[in-house]
Amino acid sequence: MPSRTADPVREPNPESQMTEGLPPLDLARPQIGPEEERLVLEVLRSGRLSLGEMLERFEDDFANWLGVDDAVAVSSGTAALHLGVRALGWGIGDEVVLSPFTFVASANCLLYEGVRPVFADIDPDSLNLDPAAAEAAVTDATVGLLPIDIFGQPSAMPEFERIAAAHGLGILEDSCQALGAIDSEGRKVGSRGNIATFAFYANKQMTTGEGGMIVPADPGMAEVLRSERNQGRAIDMDWLDHDRLGFNYRMSDVTAAIGVAQVGRLDELLAGRARVAGMYLERLSGLADGSPEGLVLPASDRPPASRSWFVFPVRLPEGSDRDGIIRQLGEQGIPAKAYLPSIHLFPHLAELGYQQGQFPIAESVAARSLALPFHAGLSEGDVGRVADALADALE
Repeated sequence: MPSRTADPVREPNPESQMTEGLPPLDLARPQIGPEEERLVLEVLRSGRLSLGEMLERFEDDFANWLGVDDAVAVSSGTAALHLGVRALGWGIGDEVVLSPFTFVASANCLLYEGVRPVFADIDPDSLNLDPAAAEAAVTDATVGLLPIDIFGQPSAMPEFERIAAAHGLGILEDSCQALGAIDSEGRKVGSRGNIATFAFYANKQMTTGEGGMIVPADPGMAEVLRSERNQGRAIDMDWLDHDRLGFNYRMSDVTAAIGVAQVGRLDELLAGRARVAGMYLERLSGLADGSPEGLVLPASDRPPASRSWFVFPVRLPEGSDRDGIIRQLGEQGIPAKAYLPSIHLFPHLAELGYQQGQFPIAESVAARSLALPFHAGLSEGDVGRVADALADALE
């Protein structure tokens, strides 16, 4: 039976044609090599496919790379966010402030526990939650902040930590798009001591196919997280004994094996993506003249802060026919995606009272954003082909 949904990592485009003998490009593509294959086979041959040594090795290697004491692997970034909400004790009647310009899991993880997502507008440069807007949204019911490092751009964490301290709030960092980013104080995103989450879907900076990681705030929290991911069973308990509510959020050792290999060359993977982003910035600079008729490229780094390149998003000129541009690119074998929507307008969130026009910056960015083909395997010729096709489409 054919799949009901197209995989955005290698999404087929029925309008894609061979262009002057050139094959269609992939919108995204994981970088998988012989070490990933070797470690997966090692697990398969071991007969221990879950809760084994490879999972522990992945958690240790990841924590060492990030520079934190511990990390707990789970089945997805969404699972990591959900467990983070529970670890902070957020529940029914509570409110948490976040950006509407994000993937829907950032809000869904709150709804799972009966928490009300309270949206605030974004900064037009970083596209992350605006600290001033977030603080203005704090009420007596607010228990926390959920900053999201959108497109790999680090959030203004010192400002959010100041707001949290002033109002007695918890912080859950959604860094699912930002592994490898450096914040404004020169720290790796996710290493500040807050609960932080990462995701390893196939289009991320590193992948395990599916999977996620949560960085706990202390050893006691790590123990609870490992229990909750495994149906509420403590490590020293029998297989069918459980002492708390839990979930089936385990990561298999097969998945973890891919993660071990990917962490081992994560610096190389990040450098490859930065190289492709640099080529895009150079080739598209002529289309970005700062006028309303010009293309808007991703914001420049402000050292010591630096982005970790998750996707390469551009904002089309005002009044552009984005759907038409996507079709025209697709006809040349170049997939592109309207990315991201502003999630407060999704039906299950709009029913909370959110309406069009409440967050004008987020809505404007969402209406004009376009993700171009992006992965470390793109060549200079590939990037030039995309840039030339986009220039033609804009004309």
